Amino acid sequence: MRLQLLEGNAMEAPTPLIPLGFNTPHPHNPLLRPWSCGTLHSRFSAVNCNKLSSYKPSSKEQRPMSSQSRRTFIKRGIAVAGFGAGCAVAGPGAARRLFAAEEPSPLRYSMCNETFADWPQEKIFKFLGKCGYGGVEIAPFTINTDVTKVSAKRRAVLRKQAEDAGIEVVGLHWLLAKTEGLHLTSPDRKVRRKTAEYIGSLADFCADLGGTVMVFGSPKQRDILPGVSREDGMEYATEVLRNAMPVLSKRKVVLALEPLAAKETNFMTTAAEGVELAKAVDSPNCKLLLDCKAMITEPTPIPQLIRKYGDWLVHFHANDPNLRGPGMGELDFLPIFRALRDVNFKGWVSVENFNSTPGPEQTARASLRYMRRIEAKLAGGSRKSG
Repeated sequence: MRLQLLEGNAMEAPTPLIPLGFNTPHPHNPLLRPWSCGTLHSRFSAVNCNKLSSYKPSSKEQRPMSSQSRRTFIKRGIAVAGFGAGCAVAGPGAARRLFAAEEPSPLRYSMCNETFADWPQEKIFKFLGKCGYGGVEIAPFTINTDVTKVSAKRRAVLRKQAEDAGIEVVGLHWLLAKTEGLHLTSPDRKVRRKTAEYIGSLADFCADLGGTVMVFGSPKQRDILPGVSREDGMEYATEVLRNAMPVLSKRKVVLALEPLAAKETNFMTTAAEGVELAKAVDSPNCKLLLDCKAMITEPTPIPQLIRKYGDWLVHFHANDPNLRGPGMGELDFLPIFRALRDVNFKGWVSVENFNSTPGPEQTARASLRYMRRIEAKLAGGSRKSG
């Protein structure tokens, strides 16, 4: 017996399953009884109440229940009520994990465009589409170091080129790389205001290309400067990002904060600090990205970090600590992808490598082939355990 949630991710505790009386017909169908936000069908699939107004029972459905049918109905009703109560106690996340365990969604794969250096964007899109990727993640500086100078026509062309290649522009990363006068944790109020405005411009650019996520990495443009305390740096960063949120909300773009290793930056170097900043910003448009080469520097194993912060996770960077693509080093992605499945991850897995040896084409193909093989192993394991 399978139940389907009517809509949304949360499942509220159902109201008690109390029949109107087995000889008292439902206003539209004598086999239906009221239950929470939906109505329970005799075969126990959720039915939208709004569709019942036009329902006309057949003569067969109008026959009274037999005593055996009533007993079966009660038993099944108790089982359903128990399921709902259990979800209410465990929380909505438990319901999501239960259904995710039954039918894990396939992962969606994209790749960062700067891997291909000076290739024309259209060539990159076509190549990734032929490889089997579903998306591309764009570093703005590969288009222009100032996105406000990218015309509406150019944006439309880029979006159409991606669509014609059969892929999506997932979003942006390296947001502030190669910009001038911008800094997330600057003690200068004018710089902070300018930075917030530019993040808003990036959101416009991202949405115009069809993207929905912006990865805030940019390690040098977020470093806490000499003489600035960590507390002040956190306050400045919170101010900048809060001021950018209205534009992101309007354009339906999510900012994914990317913790990076301490050797790259001195600000937001752990997943915990990324979530701390996201909580301070306090917006549904500010979430978390996790990156493999960054997480490997933390004392907590990568799968545990994913499970711990899964509720915040909206995007994922796949790479090896050797800076090459996934599967091109020693890092085993089987437990990593298992953790992503366990938290019911719905975002994109983007290949972000910093060493393209033996070349961008081979890196793209080998990375995707490896990730699909890992995903196939997980699917096979699920079938065996089921």
